[in-house]
Amino acid sequence: MHTDIMDTIPKNDPDKSNNRDLIDVLHHLTNKHSHPHAEARVLKAKKYNLSLIPAAGYTLQTGFAGLISANVGYFNDEGENAKISSISSSITYSEYDQTIIPLTADIWTKGGKYNFISDNRYISYPSYIYGLGGKTDPNKSHTINFTALKFHQTILKQVTKNLYAGVGLYYDQFWNIKVIDPKTRRIDSIIQTELGRTELAIGPTFKLLYDSRTNQINADKGNFLNIVYRDNLQSFGSNNNWQSLLIDARKYINFPKGSKNTLAFWSFDWLTLSGKPPYLLLPSTGWDDQYNTGRGYIQSRFRGKQMVYFETEYRYKISRNGLVGGVVFVNVENFSGDLSQSYNNVLPGYGAGLRIKLNKHSGTNLCLDYGLGNNGSGGFYVNLGEVF
Repeated sequence: MHTDIMDTIPKNDPDKSNNRDLIDVLHHLTNKHSHPHAEARVLKAKKYNLSLIPAAGYTLQTGFAGLISANVGYFNDEGENAKISSISSSITYSEYDQTIIPLTADIWTKGGKYNFISDNRYISYPSYIYGLGGKTDPNKSHTINFTALKFHQTILKQVTKNLYAGVGLYYDQFWNIKVIDPKTRRIDSIIQTELGRTELAIGPTFKLLYDSRTNQINADKGNFLNIVYRDNLQSFGSNNNWQSLLIDARKYINFPKGSKNTLAFWSFDWLTLSGKPPYLLLPSTGWDDQYNTGRGYIQSRFRGKQMVYFETEYRYKISRNGLVGGVVFVNVENFSGDLSQSYNNVLPGYGAGLRIKLNKHSGTNLCLDYGLGNNGSGGFYVNLGEVF
């Protein structure tokens, strides 16, 4: 179910009274005598946009899953450069006894002077691993189980228009790590030694952010660049000293110009600079902060010290009222043990999907995609909000 408790449209936004979302459909079905244009005028005077949806879905890593997902979008400012703040959470329980509870926030202060980013997650997660590199056998997976807590906190200060710099603290803890379907005792011992029983990674981060998007929930134009240097230190409590660099770049183009369609590009490079990260914190398919890289492959399908990834997606309207849209996408990824190794093992993925408008004011969509990869890999992917 989708519920709008308070809605707002910034002054720079056009009148959206001719657009429709899922709540409009429900209102029409339950109250056919209501006037949609009058309703839209009332909604403009309100403040917050809440999308709340219980759902069932299926992905390669979870099997069938039930979830309740909520997203709140709102503005702390008005005008052409106002950025939407958002808070999201969900509870997911899957066919494979997985529990996933994220709580994320992306808050912009008035005038865009500061940006507070909080990414917190609890997961209890039986899942597959396939080894290291891009040439692992899809038929030789191993099932492991672990419980994890993630607390990533960042504060950014505006340097100039759309450019921010700041610091943060990242905390990742894993425990009860175990192999639960060993092929043989020898293989079990080798894998368990590589994984360990517990892992703890803590350290400061240094972040540079450029963001000219006006809607971080569903961008249709603008640019995004996020650079994060992470320094995990034993003096902070980490099991090991290791450093990583994340470079996340995105571009959104209105195409064809003047239409409501968007051509989007995403480059995601996740690099280990020095030291040895825990196995479960190595760059891996589907383990970005939103679990969205590598549509076409199961989560954890590929893993290595260095990950280079690129994706492009075309988003287009299907219904004139904006209720239903579609996407087509293609991505490539590569995993290497060392930056000096050649990147000649390119792993492609591709697919298409539907978008159902949950909230026309915040732009929140329900995303239903089907992706395909090499060696018969394929499956459904469900998101609240765009993949990138």
